[in-house]
Amino acid sequence: MITIRKANERGHIEHGWLNTYHTFSFGDYHDPEHMHFKSLRVINEDYVKANTGFPFHDHMDMEIITYIITGEIQHKDSLGNTSVIRRGEIQLMRAGTGITHSEFNPSKDVDVHLLQIWVIPNVKGLAPLYQQKSFHLVENIGELVLIASPDGQNNSFTIAQDAKIYAAIIKNTQIDYPISPNHNVWIQVVEGNLTINGNSVVSGDGVAIINESNLTINGSGEFILFDLN
Repeated sequence: MITIRKANERGHIEHGWLNTYHTFSFGDYHDPEHMHFKSLRVINEDYVKANTGFPFHDHMDMEIITYIITGEIQHKDSLGNTSVIRRGEIQLMRAGTGITHSEFNPSKDVDVHLLQIWVIPNVKGLAPLYQQKSFHLVENIGELVLIASPDGQNNSFTIAQDAKIYAAIIKNTQIDYPISPNHNVWIQVVEGNLTINGNSVVSGDGVAIINESNLTINGSGEFILFDLN
């Protein structure tokens, strides 16, 4: 079964400095029909204006991924990390027993466009950590690039969940993806126009795939694939 969560049906909140779209319930947006998908709890598409950002705030027991689409964001946290995440780089922050952090757009005139993704861990009370890596999607066009997995294979982030997260850019090509029994898949379209098992989707759309054995993805665009047990 394939269900499309259309981009224009997501929760939308305009804060002035932040224009944000919520795939699942988050903050002031509550929709009992869209609370989460398996262990995938949050996909927020954020546009952060220049010289603004998220002030220091706390999180616990969540695997948090920041995926830059355009622009850059400056990260600071209570572990002492300070870094700038740019297009092509992805951030993983394990909140664990507790972490305080801020995310700030350091540009004076360029907005940053990003996805913030939360995965519910299968173990609570882990030590918090911060990681940042380049995954070279542009150099691997037409391929699924593993960015997170339970065991850190292929230099991916290690996350505390039985899930694999891939990202890909395709250009008039096709990707076939077999789905293991009892696994479910969510695809978030970052940009472009894709066809997934015959269903047309566009930028911002999410696709829930349940009880399917194989995926065929065609078109031109960028997407993130979540394989969840």
